[in-house]
Amino acid sequence: MSPRAGLTTDAVVDLAMALVDESGPDSLTLAKIAGRAGVAAPSLYKHVENLADLRRLIDLRVVKEMAETLRTAATGREGGDAVAALADAYRHYLQHHPHRTGALTAAPDQGDTELSTATHAVAEVVFAVLRPFGFDHARSVHATRCIRAAVHGFAGLEASGGFGRPEDVGESFEVLKKMLVQGLETYAEQETR
Repeated sequence: MSPRAGLTTDAVVDLAMALVDESGPDSLTLAKIAGRAGVAAPSLYKHVENLADLRRLIDLRVVKEMAETLRTAATGREGGDAVAALADAYRHYLQHHPHRTGALTAAPDQGDTELSTATHAVAEVVFAVLRPFGFDHARSVHATRCIRAAVHGFAGLEASGGFGRPEDVGESFEVLKKMLVQGLETYAEQETR
């Protein structure tokens, strides 16, 4: 194989994400990516250090995509409507990319400022959505964690086929959104007492 002209780090990540989307994260190997790129495996080392570095680049891309997805969903909305829009956007992303679930759960290494910054960008979108509820910083963190746990948990279970009962999963998600919004409103009322 000869090196493919125009191969870049972004192109390698694109190929890796396509493989993960098709076959899951456990299917990812540098040899498979090299085959898809039409290059010998050592040629990939010009673009990624190793498989762990490639996985980190995938995580970074997924987290950045999620931040933008949530930001777009929240734009022009506020309060409960914005919370519901975030939940819908998160779920929709994982419905279309179920094998990316793990990239959204791993905490970045403390020394990885790029991935930490991207992860904080996701949280900042949620913090902005929560501002109208009047939470102080600590309560915003607690509320953000609860939203993430509920929505990611639901979407992750759905992505893995974890809901086996015949009742409509979409209806269950609507219930989850109502519970989240009502819970946030109650939590906000408690702060003002």
